[in-house]
Amino acid sequence: MGRIIAIANQKGGVGKTTTAVNLSAALAARGKKTLLVDMDPQGNTTSGLGLEKNELDKTTYEVITGEEKIQNCIVKDLFDNLSLLPANRNLAGAEIELMTVDKMQFIMKHNLEKVKKQYDFIIIDCPPALGMLTVNAMTAANTVIVPIQCEFYALDGLTQLIYTIELIQKSLNPDLTIEGVVFTMYDARTNLSLQVVENVKSYLNQNIYKTIIPRNVRLAEAPSHGLPINLYDPRSSGAESYDLLAEEVIENGGEN
Repeated sequence: MGRIIAIANQKGGVGKTTTAVNLSAALAARGKKTLLVDMDPQGNTTSGLGLEKNELDKTTYEVITGEEKIQNCIVKDLFDNLSLLPANRNLAGAEIELMTVDKMQFIMKHNLEKVKKQYDFIIIDCPPALGMLTVNAMTAANTVIVPIQCEFYALDGLTQLIYTIELIQKSLNPDLTIEGVVFTMYDARTNLSLQVVENVKSYLNQNIYKTIIPRNVRLAEAPSHGLPINLYDPRSSGAESYDLLAEEVIENGGEN
């Protein structure tokens, strides 16, 4: 039965979508049946996997509003072992529409329960905000992975994210845990990156993944070609790093 992992950080530009896409692709490459769920109205996960997001009429939005069954909205086997529940700008309206729905926090959970037996992993790319879409994702998830950029303000907002996760644990999803923190955009040439890693390690009482994702040109190029990094440039340092992260996630209890 699929383990559901939310990739979350309310700060933008921390490599959240990059991590969601490339971790999913690396898990799929290791033979794990994987569903990637785009819950960000920007739809960058969807376009980064080669789909024309604004031409889609069966997306996460239709699932949340009950207009379509989730089974009808999943783009199956977009790549080997990797399927996608896509999103586009319509999803922005769901935040408001959800306010009037009974048990609105559980909509994604109920929908994913219908399909999770088909997958080893379900990875949810959350929006860079702690609104109702992120709450839905975390209520549905078993664990949360938090990408943190190796920059001066890395810890900004992290306290709020952890507080939100604790609130969801208390009231909506008592089994939710922080699976781990993963450092992104690491630049070995700067002392700052190393300092940020050390600061976060001393500040956080959380599991921190050994794998650190480097700042990598090929990684930045891959979405414009509609491919995950392991298909765009499998020999790049970015591809190697996400493969190592996938191995850690599997070993980290990422399989039931």
